[in-house]
Amino acid sequence: MVVGTEMLSQVTVIIVTFNSAHCLPALGKALTQLPHVIVVDNGSDDNCATQTPAHLPQAQVLALPANWGFGAANNRALAQVQTPFALLLNPDCEITPQAVEQLLRTAAQWPEVAMVAPQLLQANGQPEVNYRWPHLLWHSRGPAVTEGPACVGFVCGAAMLLRMSAYQGQFFDEQFFLYYEDDDLCTRLFKQRQAMIIDPAATATHRSRGSVRGRSPLRSEYLRGYHHAQSKLIYARKYQSTTAARQQQRKLLWQTVLALPLRLLAYNPRLLARMWGRLQGVRHWKPL
Repeated sequence: MVVGTEMLSQVTVIIVTFNSAHCLPALGKALTQLPHVIVVDNGSDDNCATQTPAHLPQAQVLALPANWGFGAANNRALAQVQTPFALLLNPDCEITPQAVEQLLRTAAQWPEVAMVAPQLLQANGQPEVNYRWPHLLWHSRGPAVTEGPACVGFVCGAAMLLRMSAYQGQFFDEQFFLYYEDDDLCTRLFKQRQAMIIDPAATATHRSRGSVRGRSPLRSEYLRGYHHAQSKLIYARKYQSTTAARQQQRKLLWQTVLALPLRLLAYNPRLLARMWGRLQGVRHWKPL
């Protein structure tokens, strides 16, 4: 079904790729009716940047010389946006034009809202819990799926609609290379009393951990573990204290060291590579 091009012209879809060429055919089909698309390629070695025009001919491609990180790549694209809204979309996320229209209608209904997010679905159609309250304040409870639009304190960065005027050019903190950049952005919005809404009437299929393939899958898993540990500690230092981050560093170090023998016994190369990366990320982290 063709939806209103006038409404869809209000949004620029931003996709950050890294060895994500395998995601391009699905993205091309899903985003055919979206006139404004920016793809930022983080130095892929699978020719993702050069293959993008064949699948997304309307896209502006920003090919970075190396992997600058998720937040930094998004910031480069956000600086180019001329539309009132930007939709950040992971390569492994599929969204329909109808769902994008629904997000825009929700944003129009509440003009004070800084961010609107769809309900993420797993590949089997089951809903993901892609929203909560800030975890440093309290633990969220209640049903996993809201029945209607709800104000929340965090939404997953896999798919989020940003009202550009709410950010004044301040988007992702680039000290977060990978992971926790969405936590950081949402925490800042929460502290500024900027509203974020989850709208279950709009859905997107999220094929979690499906965005990266490349030539070295074990290297990719290592880097996932490394940067997750680093970003977790950066977040703790930024929103708690250096002392709290140091305590968390020691806790993560011992948890990882004790768990490594079990990973060796249950030998899974990917999980073992990720845990080794986590250990190195914890060891190498130092507060600024």
